[in-house]
Amino acid sequence: MTGGAPDEFGLIAELFAPLAAGFPGALGLADDAAFIAAEPGFDTVATMDSMVAGVHFLPDDPPDLIARKLIRVNLSDLAAKGAEPRFLMLSAAFPRDVGQDWLRAFGAGLAEDVRTFGIHLIGGDTVSTPGPLTLTLTALGRVKAGRGLKRSGAKAGDTVWVSGSIGDGALGLKAIRGLLTGISAAYGEFLSGRYRLPHPRVSLGPRLLDLAHGAMDVSDGLVQDLGHLCRASGLAARIEAARIPLSPAAAAALELDQSLLASVLTGGDDYELLFTASAEAAETLADLSSQLGVALTGIGRVEPGDTGKVTVIGADGREIPVVQGGWRHFGGGSQSGE
Repeated sequence: MTGGAPDEFGLIAELFAPLAAGFPGALGLADDAAFIAAEPGFDTVATMDSMVAGVHFLPDDPPDLIARKLIRVNLSDLAAKGAEPRFLMLSAAFPRDVGQDWLRAFGAGLAEDVRTFGIHLIGGDTVSTPGPLTLTLTALGRVKAGRGLKRSGAKAGDTVWVSGSIGDGALGLKAIRGLLTGISAAYGEFLSGRYRLPHPRVSLGPRLLDLAHGAMDVSDGLVQDLGHLCRASGLAARIEAARIPLSPAAAAALELDQSLLASVLTGGDDYELLFTASAEAAETLADLSSQLGVALTGIGRVEPGDTGKVTVIGADGREIPVVQGGWRHFGGGSQSGE
């Protein structure tokens, strides 16, 4: 690309075709399809997520971070199935006034995470749109045949576990919008970074295949996503608010404003793994946590009850009412607040 409006084929040749290097089946992105040889002993796991400016990210977010978040939210879904990521397919609807500098920065972000996670871009589509920037990514991974984790595998009596810390994504959006007052600049930057650039647990997911019963990632909010897992398993859950792991930045924000607990419980955008496992797995999970350097925290139990119901218990032993379970795409409003 040199001067003038971006050309579709030039865009593909300059920014995207290099990301297919090393995988002959992608045909250099010069054809209409890719060829992937079936691997004996493995299941292919496919997932797809879309991100829309003003809904899933702020329109003025750095383009390289938008690209990397797009990849990472998909890899988080693969991790929740215990799958190893392999390939990506990108569909991008770019606004007609998008600039070449923006596109190159977006391509650089894609390239960085393709290298980071050892994956290949093998195809997709690019179009122009009069509407907001809209990006859709399909991610393909592999897991040993018949071993993939599902939401429907939870068992009564299981402990509910989460990786990392919860609430950073939702509080990060508040920090970006200037709605967190009193916390340090460093904490604000940390939370903002967690919203803009999640860390998919790609190393953890495959290690849970022999340990977890039911699993998914936390994208739409802890309470809502745990409700999804319980509904698929025909069970309910009870969690303790005091056991939910918080980053130092989130803990500082809650110390200043306890009402932010609602955002921690329902806000989403954490992309941590949420899974259930038997009580006997606790010691093994503690060892795994130490090996990977990823915090794993038991926050409650799965139990018989109203299917899909999640009860949150406060430090005083009383139930904390949760008005809204989490983000709903067709419930009004937007995650980005735009």
